[in-house]
Amino acid sequence: MSPQNSKSGDPARSLALLWRTQEPASRRRGKPGLSVDRIVVAATELADAEGLDALSMRRVAEALDVGTMSLYTYVPGKGELIDLMVDAAYADLDTGDRSGTWRERLHRIAHANRDLYIRHPWMLQTVTTRLLGPNLIAKYDHELSAVDGLGLSDVEMDSTVSLVNGYVESTARQTVNSEWLTRDSGMDDQQWWRTADPLLAALADESQHPTAARVGVSVGTTHRALYAADHEFTFGLERVLDGVQVLVDARSGTDEVGMRGGRAGGDGAVT
Repeated sequence: MSPQNSKSGDPARSLALLWRTQEPASRRRGKPGLSVDRIVVAATELADAEGLDALSMRRVAEALDVGTMSLYTYVPGKGELIDLMVDAAYADLDTGDRSGTWRERLHRIAHANRDLYIRHPWMLQTVTTRLLGPNLIAKYDHELSAVDGLGLSDVEMDSTVSLVNGYVESTARQTVNSEWLTRDSGMDDQQWWRTADPLLAALADESQHPTAARVGVSVGTTHRALYAADHEFTFGLERVLDGVQVLVDARSGTDEVGMRGGRAGGDGAVT
């Protein structure tokens, strides 16, 4: 069954929890104290291992060896818990490294976000548009800094970051779906192809679709897989950044230099 997108929590409650405006003290004696952070860690470990569909307040309580009702003292519901989990995951991103050219910085940002999705695939089922937690804001500020000072307007800076992040999320979802398919079917791409190839050969007339046949054989021979996640991600990311290069060059008046392979630095200069 395909996983369903989660629902975000109540905005006021989520924001209060994300910014830790108040948190009850633990009443446990002789055991590690219960806290929002401990609940988030346990919930994240459960979601990482079994997916977001398996997440429930009861399962988290069992992992922490507490009663389910105890969790509600700290987190009012699953929606708010997921909001906390997402923002906590963003804390794993390195927002301190701002070295290199704008293209190098966006390249690192894209790979870091992709790696985060691969480590926590359940994040692809969440909706974070209104999730204004401290770690998300730090992430956003870091990503904007990669294109600051290039002559782009504030709106163009935001749109550039959204473009890169949207591409990363889309390709990460394809990668995760491919991994789910392998697990669910019990066959990797090569095993599936050994089974399907003779059937397709008997059913499909290559002369009717010669281009598809030629390209399909070439791709399969090159990647030894139906979908080469790393290649597709890298190829597409470079094309996305090529598009950003056109915009940066247009704003700095160096279109032709950019097309010859120049790279704009953080101050807008071409290096």
